[in-house]
Amino acid sequence: MVGRIPVMDVAPVVELGRYPAKAAVGEPFTVSALVFREGHDQLDADVVLTGPDGKDRAPVRMQRVEGDDVDRWAATVVCDEVGPWSFTIRAWSDPLATWDHDAGIKVPAGIDVELMFTEGALLLDRVADSLPKRGRDRRTVTDAAKALRDTTRPPGARLSAWADPALTAVLHAHPLRDLLSTEGPYPLFADRSRALVGSWYEFFPRSEGAYVDPTTGKTVSGTFRTAAERLHGVAAMGFDVVYLPPIHPIGKVNRKGPNNTLTPGPDDVGSPWAIGSDEGGHDAIHPDLGTFDDFDAFVARAGDLGLEIALDLALQAAPDHPWVKSNPEWFTTRADGSIAYAENPPKKYQDIYPINFDNDPEGIYAEVLRVVRLWMDHGVRIFRVDNPHTKPVAFWERLLAEIRGTDPDVVFLSEAFTKPPMMRALGTVGFHQSYTYFTWRTGKQELGDYLTELSQETAHVLRPNLFVNTPDILHASLQYGGPAAFKLRAVLAATASPSWGVYAGYELFEHVAVRPGSEEYLDSEKYQIRIRDWESAEAEGRSLAPYLRRLNEIRRAHPALQQLRNLHVHGSDDDAILVFSKTDLGDTSDERDTVIVVVNVDPHATRETTVHLDLPALGMEWDEGFAVHDELSGQTWHWSAHNYVRLDPHHEPAHVLTVRRTR
Repeated sequence: MVGRIPVMDVAPVVELGRYPAKAAVGEPFTVSALVFREGHDQLDADVVLTGPDGKDRAPVRMQRVEGDDVDRWAATVVCDEVGPWSFTIRAWSDPLATWDHDAGIKVPAGIDVELMFTEGALLLDRVADSLPKRGRDRRTVTDAAKALRDTTRPPGARLSAWADPALTAVLHAHPLRDLLSTEGPYPLFADRSRALVGSWYEFFPRSEGAYVDPTTGKTVSGTFRTAAERLHGVAAMGFDVVYLPPIHPIGKVNRKGPNNTLTPGPDDVGSPWAIGSDEGGHDAIHPDLGTFDDFDAFVARAGDLGLEIALDLALQAAPDHPWVKSNPEWFTTRADGSIAYAENPPKKYQDIYPINFDNDPEGIYAEVLRVVRLWMDHGVRIFRVDNPHTKPVAFWERLLAEIRGTDPDVVFLSEAFTKPPMMRALGTVGFHQSYTYFTWRTGKQELGDYLTELSQETAHVLRPNLFVNTPDILHASLQYGGPAAFKLRAVLAATASPSWGVYAGYELFEHVAVRPGSEEYLDSEKYQIRIRDWESAEAEGRSLAPYLRRLNEIRRAHPALQQLRNLHVHGSDDDAILVFSKTDLGDTSDERDTVIVVVNVDPHATRETTVHLDLPALGMEWDEGFAVHDELSGQTWHWSAHNYVRLDPHHEPAHVLTVRRTR
């Protein structure tokens, strides 16, 4: 039922409040609604958060959204602990504001002067009666009421008593709420900050520390102990999360050879996503990598360096996975009696059996929950879930709710490159983050539109993690764009989203595809061990690692870059110069953190143009000037609403500018 003061079109609300909107501890986010009433009397509204302890937090006053002519009101709020929250919007008729509006017109015009002052004094009497009798605030209000009633003073002087800053502060803190109406509560869930903010780095443990045996010529797999030596280099680049592809035994039946061939040799290692053999399944570690003790030591070493380990959760099985023998009903049997392997025509995955979740759903659920909790017990608090869109959404809703109920710090990343409704559904039912279409958005207009969508339109249900590449995706822009493409894509991902990711080899500019038109790497690490000399590449200046390190330093230094819902796209006269800004929503001062990013998305040509900034979106007046400091080059310039830029991608394709106001 509509309240006496209608509150409608509330946001953020997910599926009419059936699911909680996404929030993170310390993340400022905006609550908004249409708030209006009949007639001309003034109104006001606020937002009240209710925490996991069931207690209300201090109300936050809403403000009318500037430039909005449909009575939209908004307030920025912050959750300060992990757990289930809710918010309620309260709206009321504001007799104080109504009197202030009317008196400001009538008294100077000599209309109903004494009646207006009498009514104003009576309103102040109501406020005074609600305040402690011996407090300063009460004296401020009673003195103002006395001034309004003082007929010996000129009307203008009496009216000016209402404008006293001390009185204004008291009336704001102690409003008169007539016809109070409430809307809500609506659910939120505040996750730990890692669900929102993080720099991810993916590597295959079997490649780290691997070497070629000089006596046999065979490649010897890396182990968790040798891979642990790579963690220092990852931490030195400023990454927060190390993501590991599956670390389980790899199937021997239908094993794939190099470059996804069907004719493996006896020493070919196969794809880690073909999980399971006679050596174990999802609850086992590939013997080449070591033991659970080795894995525990690896996780501990990561923690010492400030890194978290994310583990791949791929719910599928190799033909020789123990599940195939113990629970054949978990798979799909075809008309000829064979078990169906995975297909995404024209792609075929003969080494993988997909699970049929409609066959024994309770048994499958219990086993997956057991596996997830096993790895949680070994220090894994982040899971990157492989292809969750090929499993029932209801399964994920149940699993993620159960984990959240006992371990709300565990984070799940959805690797779902699929249709938007499915991606949104997975976020709605509990996935904390999602891969996106970012890797395929390369033009100025499509990037601006997509980043606006991710930050403004879907942020309440889907948190993006912008990976610049993956073992499956080597976009054509990286294949043919040279080092400039690697730089500009890293800048975009690292600044546009609070979470971004890099797959190993990116810093070495690995860019050769298996064949023209393919997004698969030549000699893909999915099917073979890849040995890289990280130290020599960086020492010889052949590595992007220092650049990635600088980007992560900038991210950590700027609160604005650690937020999602604050991105605003600005204009430029060139179709390859993308401009956007991010401003700290949690700071309303003139010195709040603001970053402007200008990127030449054409890796082949120098571009020069005029950038047009929406200064009110930056909290400035249209005629205001300010300094900008480029965090990449170290240069400082004086900017205003319109500014000339020139970006040579072979030197530096981007500006990452800190705003320093000059007045």
